Amino acid sequence: MSNNPVFLAFLATMGTWAMTALGAALVFFFKTIKAHVMNSMLGFASGVMIAASFWSLLAPAIEIAEGGKVPAYLVASIGFLLGGGFLWLSDHLLPHAHIGSKQGDEEGLPTHLRRSILLVLSITLHNFPEGLAVGVAIGSAAIIGGDSMMGALVVAIGIGLQNLPEGAAVSIPLRRENLSRRKAFFYGQASGIVEPLGGVLGALLVTQMQPILPYALSFAAGAMIYVVVEELIPESQAEKGDHKGIHYATFGTMLGFVTMMVLDVALG
Repeated sequence: MSNNPVFLAFLATMGTWAMTALGAALVFFFKTIKAHVMNSMLGFASGVMIAASFWSLLAPAIEIAEGGKVPAYLVASIGFLLGGGFLWLSDHLLPHAHIGSKQGDEEGLPTHLRRSILLVLSITLHNFPEGLAVGVAIGSAAIIGGDSMMGALVVAIGIGLQNLPEGAAVSIPLRRENLSRRKAFFYGQASGIVEPLGGVLGALLVTQMQPILPYALSFAAGAMIYVVVEELIPESQAEKGDHKGIHYATFGTMLGFVTMMVLDVALG
């Protein structure tokens, strides 16, 4: 059981969810986070996801696809665009509201759900591809063998690191929406519970249908890059005219990228 990639993916993504819960628990100590700190945290999360998308997902997808009937660059491109397209479609269908948005700026299909639920759904939409990326990485490592499992676990570590600020980025704004600390924490950690679902699904898909492996890796990369460009970076630079805040977000992104790159190259 301990060598079962689906079980390993479940354990790894339970760990990434736990990091979301740990970040959400900051609401018991803080009601607000200074804007430049939040910008830095969101930037860090962006950098980690960008680096993981290339070093841990796209590059292995291209390597696996080499020598196949379809050119490797085409395989990676198809999977990458499908991942972004899937998130775009989800973005338009799933009712949600972005952190920092105003009342009435909700997106997706019309709904009567409370705003607090819509805020959580926004982050939940982000977290599914993260869980999928971990599951696909672990499933592919089980197929490839060798030392590749360490590289897959690095993906989980990186996603867990960026989930820490993401959990706080949900629970603390919810506290400002006048929810109790307990409810804000509950909703904050709940935004990450979808990651084990994505992890198990990703591992199942690649282990049961091995020909889709490079497509699945690049699909997860495309989905994560969509989240970064569509959501995280704009949110980290939302204050118009705040050049100092933008610099914090930029430095956070660079630090997150370097952190994930070092983890992947040194340990993977």
